[in-house]
Amino acid sequence: MCLAVPMKLIKNNGITGVAELGSLQKEIGLQLLEDVKVGDYVIVHAGYAIQKLDEKEAAVTIALLESFLQE
Repeated sequence: MCLAVPMKLIKNNGITGVAELGSLQKEIGLQLLEDVKVGDYVIVHAGYAIQKLDEKEAAVTIALLESFLQE
C-alpha cells in the first residue's frame, strides 16, 4: 500500500525543497510541479511533491490522518 500525505513547503531550493508535517521535516523533489512557493501545501509521495492543494483541503486531510493516530 502506498500513502501520499499533505505537507507544507517551508523551503524552495529550485528542484528540491523542504516540507513539514507537524514536527517532521523532509527534503522533497519539486521537479514534478510548476510554480510551487514557500507556504504552499503539496501532496508528497515517495519523496516527491506530486500535486498542490489548497490550505482548507490540506487541513481536512491532516485532521483525518491525526484522528487515525488517536485511535
